[in-house]
Amino acid sequence: MTDVDVVVVGAGLAGIGAAIELAARDETFVVLERAADVGGTWRDNTYPGVACDVPAHLYAFAHSPNPAWSRTFAPGREIQTYLRGLAARPGVAPHLRLSHEVTAAEYDEAAQRWIVTTNRGSFRCRALVLAAGRLTEPRIPDVAGMSGFTGPMFHTARWDHTADLDGARVGVVGTGASAIQVIPELAGRARRLTVFARSAPYVIPRDDRAQTAVDPAEILRVREEVFTGMERGIAARRREPVALAELRSRALDHLAAQVPDPVLRARLTPDYEVGCKRVLLSDTFYPAMGRPDVDLAGALDRLDGPVAFAADGHRADLDVLVFATGFHSTEQPYAHRVTGRGGVRLSQAWERGMVSHASTVVHGFPNMFVLDGPNAALGHNSAVHVIESQLAFLTGALDHLAAHPGPLEVTARAQDEYTRDIDAMAARTVWLRGGCTSWYVDKRSGRLTLLWPSTATAFRERNGRFDPRPFEQV
Repeated sequence: MTDVDVVVVGAGLAGIGAAIELAARDETFVVLERAADVGGTWRDNTYPGVACDVPAHLYAFAHSPNPAWSRTFAPGREIQTYLRGLAARPGVAPHLRLSHEVTAAEYDEAAQRWIVTTNRGSFRCRALVLAAGRLTEPRIPDVAGMSGFTGPMFHTARWDHTADLDGARVGVVGTGASAIQVIPELAGRARRLTVFARSAPYVIPRDDRAQTAVDPAEILRVREEVFTGMERGIAARRREPVALAELRSRALDHLAAQVPDPVLRARLTPDYEVGCKRVLLSDTFYPAMGRPDVDLAGALDRLDGPVAFAADGHRADLDVLVFATGFHSTEQPYAHRVTGRGGVRLSQAWERGMVSHASTVVHGFPNMFVLDGPNAALGHNSAVHVIESQLAFLTGALDHLAAHPGPLEVTARAQDEYTRDIDAMAARTVWLRGGCTSWYVDKRSGRLTLLWPSTATAFRERNGRFDPRPFEQV
């Protein structure tokens, strides 16, 4: 058993960010990562065309800008290189424990400590930071006949680089954020490409450009300018009529300009309100879908050996099948491994959907902090801004713990009030009233549990500092 002050679970963007903050403090800590490398999402996703859909200068910590991004929207490999560089810092690297998968985290009420068990030993700590992310466990639909498919079959986040795609008949399931990046890469490379889609996405121009190195001082100005512009995107998500109409027109005009075929254009026109699902960015998706060697089919219904059948009757002979079907985002896969006060599992506390206070702490789980958890994502701006705000909350809480010996647990009342506030803010948004089914909403409760339903600025104002009043010493 190794004793430390803080255990961080996960070495993706949030976990590395936490390590940087902890390295500047007196606490002893470790960062436990189940994989053999850091990077999280950007380690796991190596599919052709993978890139960020947030402008690169906003997708870096304010304290560690990267002047060398090659494009407006950074390719995945560049983000992974950036994260590896942060993790290699002298204050961070010695604390990394790679290939350490957490199998259990249990709160010892008598000792007032967390016991974190991994496949390579156990750790005891005062504070537990869950930075496991929400895009970690691929979601693959249960399709009849999958076991009998005769070729390579894999998820975009588990890309099989040994699969021979050149000249193959390839199926892609999904038209979300990963799909619209990978489809243009496969079109023309595959002999025939079939896209299986439940629904059509809204797509706006990406306007990606090569860029040269930027002076670090200039980056701060660029960040502020881009951030301010993206903040205005919340108006459409709040269903403000003018902003909503402008966003809808921008997407449908892009569709009309890039898809001249009226039949295909009709099939690629969404049947729900813009913004209800993630609004996607691409200048190459629609041209790829218009190619003569690319077919658009309905939702994948079943497989019979190498033959795929869609719900609309489309039939396709396939050599390779790729699932671009997202992740288990609202039901966090790690939650069943975390046990708080009274033997309650985090999965039980969240059985009707994720709840929290300040999108960071959960009643019943003393001295535990969740990064990238309940209502801590944005549908219109950069997640890094939210992570930085949560890290400020975390360090404030650790300061409080240093001055007060008892465990820190948010009250049920404070958590309930925060949840009601979230629900009130979300009630009239396009995410709940846009007529779609999305990964932002928990299907068990119908609540918006993934997104913060307001501006990034408002998130920081409310949750970017620690306030001890909603807490009790237990």
